[in-house]
Formats: sequence, structure tokens, C-alpha cells
Amino acid sequence: MWLYCHLSGFAIRCDGMVTPTRSYAVRRGGDLGAAVAEARRARGLSQTELAAQLGVDRTYLSAIERGRSNRLMNHLLRALRRLGAEVVVTWPAPGATEDGDG
Repeated sequence: MWLYCHLSGFAIRCDGMVTPTRSYAVRRGGDLGAAVAEARRARGLSQTELAAQLGVDRTYLSAIERGRSNRLMNHLLRALRRLGAEVVVTWPAPGATEDGDG
């Protein structure tokens, strides 16, 4: 579990360890797609490999990363912003340890 601190750029894990992070503020579906693409590349995965792990077609993943398949996401993000929420995608910086669902 991660608690993200915007000002410091570090995540504080439940076990008290501090881990440097990378983050994206997400205002549109395209921002989310760009975050997926960067995280995928940082882990050395091709679109084909990640698509296979997710059980989707590579062309669908490509459309997400390019911001072409985001109508629903755009509406959801707009609703969240209207309600005063900020959506931030955060993951450990390269070389940091991570706990995830694999």
C-alpha cells in the first residue's frame, strides 16, 4: 500500500519505508495512456508482452497509450475534477522496490 506525498515526490509505504516515485497528474484519458506507456517501457515490456499479460489485443493497448480509446475515461476524469478530486498515477522510480499485484 502506498501513500503518496505530492510535495516530496516520495511514497511512504505502510511498513514505514520511503521509496522515490514517479507520478503523473491525470486530467484526460491521454494522460493516463501516456503513464501506461512510460510505466511499460520502464519495465522493459513491449506492447505485445503487456497486452498478453492483460488479455487484450496489442492494437487496443496501443490505442490506449496514444489516447485514442478514452471517451469513458475522459468523462470519468471530468466528473472527478468537477467534484474537486485530483487523479495521480504513481509508481516506484526505476530501481526502487515495489509491491504490486504482478
